[in-house]
Amino acid sequence: MSRTTPEIDVQQLADAADRGTVIDVREPAEYVAGHVPGALLVPMGQLSSQLGDLDRERPVYVVCASGNRSAAMTDLLVVAGYDAYSVAGGTSAWAQSGRQLATGLDAGPAASA
Repeated sequence: MSRTTPEIDVQQLADAADRGTVIDVREPAEYVAGHVPGALLVPMGQLSSQLGDLDRERPVYVVCASGNRSAAMTDLLVVAGYDAYSVAGGTSAWAQSGRQLATGLDAGPAASA
């Protein structure tokens, strides 16, 4: 039986971001260059070890560059019991929709690493 990854688009993310946690699973250099404002940096390779840091009571919106890494990490979160959604098109779609990107290491657990 195949499972479909829960997915939302950038408009749905813009509408719902304040009601959940937005995590960016790209590498730090990608995040610094431009990310969805308010997104927490949790690189893909570190997500499984940081699951306990995420609030299980809030939806988790997962962003990467284009949607491939976020889909894989959303599947991991769903299996772990989180209400998680991959953002279709990722940061690229966010920027292409005319929305602003934040730059620098301004948020997230890896910001202090």
